[in-house]
Amino acid sequence: MGTDTPGKGLVLVVDDERPIADLVRLYLTREGFGVHTEYDGEAALAAARRMRPIAIVLDIGLPGIDGLEICRRLREEGDWTPVLFLTARDDEVDRVVGLELGGDDYITKPFSPRELVARIRTVLRRTEGPPSADKIRQVGGVRLDNEQRRVYSAGVEIALTPTEFELLARLMSRPGRVFSREELLASVWGYAALAGTRTVDVHVAQVRGKLGDASPIRTVRGVGYSVEGGAESAES
Repeated sequence: MGTDTPGKGLVLVVDDERPIADLVRLYLTREGFGVHTEYDGEAALAAARRMRPIAIVLDIGLPGIDGLEICRRLREEGDWTPVLFLTARDDEVDRVVGLELGGDDYITKPFSPRELVARIRTVLRRTEGPPSADKIRQVGGVRLDNEQRRVYSAGVEIALTPTEFELLARLMSRPGRVFSREELLASVWGYAALAGTRTVDVHVAQVRGKLGDASPIRTVRGVGYSVEGGAESAES
């Protein structure tokens, strides 16, 4: 394991292939991030709990506890640190399960280190500030507070990952407007790829499940998603 600590915050990088972990660390350090590296699941989980990084780059195929299980345990503990999965397997099941467990994004090996850094920056931007000029937006029984980054469904606070929050905020910014999957992928994830639209579907399903019966999200078959219901901007 190793730690470099420049000033943009600490990123935990976990990969049992040391050359890959070292390469990712090199690029992130150049961009001003602190980096701590681990090479197996048990050590990675302990480091995540101990260090509270701003983001985790997490290989799925780790010895011991795999990356999916690490993410599951952190989410169960109420830790919503952004997670970007790495996988050497071009397997949609791995990607979908990772997103269902609360992952924010994924990238398949081999990958461009520059693209990985860009993806991390995009994930972190989701935690930095409101995507809408309205501080509070309400649609039906769902209330979204951009300033505090909190969501309430039927009066109960709901825990969302940064990506889930950004997706819901995007949809609620224009009630009644239909957003295509490609548009949501570009505006929330910051990139466009035809294969990536499945990512949008999985995250929408996760948000709907968390919001429960109060969810205002509607599927527009063959197009994308919208939110419907009595909309109001409570503060601006």
